[in-house]
Amino acid sequence: MHEKMSYRILSLGLKIGLSVTLCARMAAAQRVPTAPSEADVYCSGVATNQAIPNDTYIISGEDSRYKNTFHPGDLVYINHGQAQGVRVGDEFEVLRPIHDTMPNKWFKWQMQLSQAMGPLYADIGILRVVTVQVKTATTELKLACDMMQRGDIIRPFTARPSPPYHDVKFDAFARPSGKKTAMIVFGKGYTNVTGAGKVMFVNLGSAQGVQVGNYFRVFRYQGARNESVYQIADTTYKVYGFGSTPVKYQWDDVPRQVLGEGIVLRTGPNSSTVLITLAREEIFAGDYVELE
Repeated sequence: MHEKMSYRILSLGLKIGLSVTLCARMAAAQRVPTAPSEADVYCSGVATNQAIPNDTYIISGEDSRYKNTFHPGDLVYINHGQAQGVRVGDEFEVLRPIHDTMPNKWFKWQMQLSQAMGPLYADIGILRVVTVQVKTATTELKLACDMMQRGDIIRPFTARPSPPYHDVKFDAFARPSGKKTAMIVFGKGYTNVTGAGKVMFVNLGSAQGVQVGNYFRVFRYQGARNESVYQIADTTYKVYGFGSTPVKYQWDDVPRQVLGEGIVLRTGPNSSTVLITLAREEIFAGDYVELE
């Protein structure tokens, strides 16, 4: 009788413990983020017209006789060591200049705006030094945004702010803010379509007063001549057999369409890296933004 009672108590305790653990995990999973994640902040990239020094870089890694790229768990070698003041525990950010491999114009002013913003540098990850030699150092991958490769630039790590999300209800009918406006020039990796949780680059930056933590509202005009998606002329106001208006309207005669919003993670002199926090539908390069 005593053994049965002990077994029941133990069984009940295990069930209660398991239930508490599951509830805690479910609550954590349902917790709404209050700020961008580490990956959001350190894997976002930046467009800048200020040259980034490229004198420090990855030279190789373990098992490089058959490895062309390096991933979490690999040890990576860099071309600076004791002679350059590198010490165990130092951290470096890894970045890579990237180019549009399919440079086709998506909207009217895309090429000009991209040139004014400057080259795009992709964040590849963060390295931590584990041992130092005279002219080289061995590092481990602390954070990997992408596969690392020989020649990737490394710069001393600098902590980036993780701006809090604002607690403001999204207004799909928001009137123009009257603040600075710009355009989405491209998305991360030179993509032309983006959405919630993705990164876009706009042609306003620190030189125009934009700061990390600012919010951009994304909107679109109907019937403008710089459509971001191919349109047959005049289908925005009439289509044969599906109705038309007695008088042709212009793009500024109808309300704008508010598409979403995003928070600024990084700035270059003429660009901002923006994380889309809310999107009602697909957002395209060529859509407009305004500071909220």
